[in-house]
Amino acid sequence: MRIHQDWATDAFQLPAVAPATSVFPRREYLERWWHHFGTGELCLVENDSALLALWNAPDGSISLLGDEDLTDYHTPLGEGSGALLGEYLAELPTGTPFRFDSLPTEAADELAHGLSRRTARTQHESALRLALPGDFDSFLAGLSKKERHELRRKHRRFVEALGSPHLLREIADPIGAFAQLHRLAEGRKGTFMTPEREAFFRALATVPGARVDILVGDAGVPAAAAIGFQDADAYYLYNSAYDPAQAAVSPGIVMLWMLFQSVIGDGVAIFDFLKGDEAYKLRLGAEPRPLYALEGRT
Repeated sequence: MRIHQDWATDAFQLPAVAPATSVFPRREYLERWWHHFGTGELCLVENDSALLALWNAPDGSISLLGDEDLTDYHTPLGEGSGALLGEYLAELPTGTPFRFDSLPTEAADELAHGLSRRTARTQHESALRLALPGDFDSFLAGLSKKERHELRRKHRRFVEALGSPHLLREIADPIGAFAQLHRLAEGRKGTFMTPEREAFFRALATVPGARVDILVGDAGVPAAAAIGFQDADAYYLYNSAYDPAQAAVSPGIVMLWMLFQSVIGDGVAIFDFLKGDEAYKLRLGAEPRPLYALEGRT
């Protein structure tokens, strides 16, 4: 077992224990998160076959790196990570608290091997994932008649009010437009986009596979925005916002319409909404992927 803080370790290239977890267990995401929000001690724990990116917080608790609000999936990398975790925890003072959240089933099962029987396992979140067909017309045809009618009605209403919707990606400051739309929202969403988080999103936009899409009508004024990550198999919708002044023309739903068209055109088979069980995702046919937390003391 080696414990260090060297982000350049080759162990970040090991396969994720839980598949289809996008950038979240990778150096490209975790190093940016640590740079913007890290406190306490970073512990990269590895052996010849596995890597655990751990966070020893200022309160003495142990978790996987990346806070629960911003990190949708947690998973160790490589084989035997459960045993490696057990070895690491065995060297900590008795009574040290730990909590490992946002674990897909495969990651929760693996890490549980290294934990005591007194560890509590709970499902605390779900990610919602939608299987996509090979073309957009087939996607629409697969929806319920009511949902298909609603999508078309909202798309038509947007066109009548603002003109044909377009997704812009090559604009001067897409994250600036995204952040501004966020701050227009009411309540908790409107206060989410602090300067610190905006800086983090700017850093995320440089991660390979990241895409920032701005929805506009004929006038070119941003009506909605989304940031996500795309690979050969899936698109992961990380965060989105829309102009509340345009709520009557459903820019959030039209944004999804356009994203579905775009990623299906790219040959992507899965649209991952990530965390959150909002009803509209289920109506579109998304299926829940349970996420677990493992919690206890050494």
